[in-house]
Amino acid sequence: MRTILITGPGGSGRTTVAAATALAAAREGTRTLVLSADRTDTLGAALGASTGPDPTEAAANLTAWRPDAATGFRDDLAAFQERASSALDLLGASRLDPEEVTPLPGAEELALLRALRDAALAEAHDLLVVDLPATPHALALLSLPEELRRYLRRLLPPERQAARALRPVLGRLAGVPMPAEWLYETAARWDLDLAAVEAVVADRDTVVRLVAEPGPGGADAVRAARLALALRGLRPDLLVANRVLPEAEAGPGSWLAGPIAQQRKTLEEWREEGHGIQGVAHLGRDPRGAHDLADLAVPTVNDTSSTVEWPVTDRLAEDGVLVWHIPLPGAVRDELDLIRRGDELVVTAGQFRRIVPLPSALRRCRVDGAALRDGELRIRFAPDPGLWPGAR
Repeated sequence: MRTILITGPGGSGRTTVAAATALAAAREGTRTLVLSADRTDTLGAALGASTGPDPTEAAANLTAWRPDAATGFRDDLAAFQERASSALDLLGASRLDPEEVTPLPGAEELALLRALRDAALAEAHDLLVVDLPATPHALALLSLPEELRRYLRRLLPPERQAARALRPVLGRLAGVPMPAEWLYETAARWDLDLAAVEAVVADRDTVVRLVAEPGPGGADAVRAARLALALRGLRPDLLVANRVLPEAEAGPGSWLAGPIAQQRKTLEEWREEGHGIQGVAHLGRDPRGAHDLADLAVPTVNDTSSTVEWPVTDRLAEDGVLVWHIPLPGAVRDELDLIRRGDELVVTAGQFRRIVPLPSALRRCRVDGAALRDGELRIRFAPDPGLWPGAR
């Protein structure tokens, strides 16, 4: 199944573009599902059909779904209270009634991730179009599965679960309570769920598509998004320049001459930076309904992969080092920071950070230097004599 993740700055029209992309694919005969986590039914307004917690047929071959974060949050809380009942009773804690629970911040994003996982596992559609939140929240959302899995592995290491049968004995010997079975089972289930979401995001059939209005604000947002996506090992397959004003309106004395010139300048800069650009014309109104969406020349589904390779080149014979190449388009040297911590590398680029495990060969090396060249971070690793296998 192909997946298109669509995001962009707030107010850029990403939901409209997502709806138009899904509708265009459905009209070509592709079984399409479009997902959104918006609390308000912006997706339904664009499609001209209400969407909600249950998948709804919005058009032929097109299903729209806006998961209900509140219900999912209450169900999770009820399940947690049931599993932790003995601990809660021991503490004298009062149970929460699911009806009195209000979803915490982030519940919408978690509901969207769960829906993304369920849609991928169901394989009932050929194309999945996901209307992600605005770019800053979308970037945090895309990193959430990897980060949460890392936290789980640190808090409840899988290798310690092998001693489950000894836990009661160890508890009596140590005189302290040991983690309950349900805690490990819950962690294992969460790990599987998060791994499924992470697999969808990292799949070569998943692409990230940026939507932005050409202008100074859009240019800044696209620049930051490219860097953040590259740090996650992703890149946009296309940049949708939305609401492009017609050149014919840039006549002398027209108040549109200034905005059109500004858009033209930004579009030229994007082309020089090597973006694959698809312009979508301004309709002169907010698109509403299938007829308006059909008038938007949105990009079609293509076979471009959005994954970014982080190769390790062997320069042991020439320079005595291995070089790890990490593409970071738009990164600034003064805003880069690297920290080696055990078998992990903490990479900070501006406001974005990622903790990545080192490839196996590099774990037996020490960092020998780094340089940023042509939008690529190149980290040199020299073999550690105490860890590197000797020549035979």
